[in-house]
Amino acid sequence: MTLTPTSGTQSRDVDVLIIGAGISGIGAACHLKARRPGTTFALLEARDSIGGTWDLFRYPGIRSDSDMPTYGFGFRPWTHRKSIADGHIILDYLQQTVTENGLGPYIRLGHRVLGAEFSSAQGRWTVTVQHSRTGEETTFTARFLFLGTGMYDHDSGYTPQFTGVEDFAGQVIHPQQWPEDLDHTGKRVVVIGSGATAVTLIPSMARTADHVTMLQRSPGYIFSVPAADPVTNALNRLLGHRRAQGIVRRKNIMVTRGLYKACRRAPKLMRTLLIANVRRQLPKGFDVGTHFTPHYDPWDQRLCVVPDGDLFKAISAGRASVVTDRIDRFTKRGIRLASGHELAADIVVTATGLVILPFGKIHFSVDGRPVDPPATTAYKAMMLSGMPNLVFALGYTNLSWTLKTDLVCEHFCRLLDHMDAHDYRTVEPVLDDPHMQRVPYLDLKSNYVQRGIRKFPRAGTYGPWTVEMAYEKDVKRLREGPVDNSSLRFTTGGTGRPTARTGTAR
Repeated sequence: MTLTPTSGTQSRDVDVLIIGAGISGIGAACHLKARRPGTTFALLEARDSIGGTWDLFRYPGIRSDSDMPTYGFGFRPWTHRKSIADGHIILDYLQQTVTENGLGPYIRLGHRVLGAEFSSAQGRWTVTVQHSRTGEETTFTARFLFLGTGMYDHDSGYTPQFTGVEDFAGQVIHPQQWPEDLDHTGKRVVVIGSGATAVTLIPSMARTADHVTMLQRSPGYIFSVPAADPVTNALNRLLGHRRAQGIVRRKNIMVTRGLYKACRRAPKLMRTLLIANVRRQLPKGFDVGTHFTPHYDPWDQRLCVVPDGDLFKAISAGRASVVTDRIDRFTKRGIRLASGHELAADIVVTATGLVILPFGKIHFSVDGRPVDPPATTAYKAMMLSGMPNLVFALGYTNLSWTLKTDLVCEHFCRLLDHMDAHDYRTVEPVLDDPHMQRVPYLDLKSNYVQRGIRKFPRAGTYGPWTVEMAYEKDVKRLREGPVDNSSLRFTTGGTGRPTARTGTAR
């Protein structure tokens, strides 16, 4: 059955209901509008503004940790001179994308999705939505759901239980709940953590704080890159942004993928090179062995990127320092460490991690049966076994997020075209091999991943059920490969749950 228009952009019955107005949801809306002009859609966002991550996080120095020419959309070149860009610049880019593509009328802000029920008899989803300001609940119906909800809990971050925190006379802040009126000028700041958030916060706060200390239990790999890529900016000047885009993206993908592969294939060599790069940027005699030499191989966890070595510059200038130790307890004046030393602090920032969860806490059911995400298996890392007419977008962990979500959106549009051409009503991935080993969706050893990955769908170990963080493989599978597959079950019109018609494997 062809996905035909319903009654305009304000209808609560649409062909595709997109959930989440961050970079994934905005990208999906743009792809649908450009490639499927006859398809109706709406975009629901729980927050009161678009932007997802880039609207949620407001801590000092918030910026990308991927290069923006590949983190930006493939259909809209990144034009700012900074490749590692500040959060407000990224948010402006997303807002401009919404405006230029006329997405405003399709977006419903303050609409939190609570649950989604699929009816095989109707071939549609019924979605329960709560208005954030009034608490009123309404419903939307749609042929397809597209989940652009990201992988983080937007309501709260992760903070361990610290003994004595109630005794501390200063402020304790998690970056995800940053106070708008916080003034850290002249204050002694301790940032607990050594991940991407910590290395972003520290050089920014160090500009005006009395001193900032990074307190870490163990070090991670930190890699310095230029904030403004001279090659990219030269190509943009010579060719213009549109013509340069393809060259720049291929270059950046090749460099990033090359670095990742080198780390996995020659971890000892890359460990030596990465640590040498850090040592080169710090004062002579600095204890790199203690503070910047991790106990794991490169890319067992994400590499932390620092633009123009700003963290190392702050340390070299004496505005910031690093302490590697364990916390014994909070005191009135600061933090007492396992070594017995006490760190004095006016402000403690717990950059201790995020909480990952799948699909924005939405409760799913199919024909009255609740769906538990870990019981499902990801198909082509974009659909789920046993869940008809549903597509999700989760980006790469070792490359720019949007490279993956753009491919998912392209494949989704091709899937809709295929269903139109064959008068199909529903599509559902079916895992026919009960003996196939199922593995975690992500294989990173980072603590935040290990804490939450059990709540996610699983991946398989062969065929379309694998989840590989490999752009070149996904190009073949999602952009160049066929839509139909023996693991997909299509149905045509009618009532009840009709006999399935299975696609052809290729």
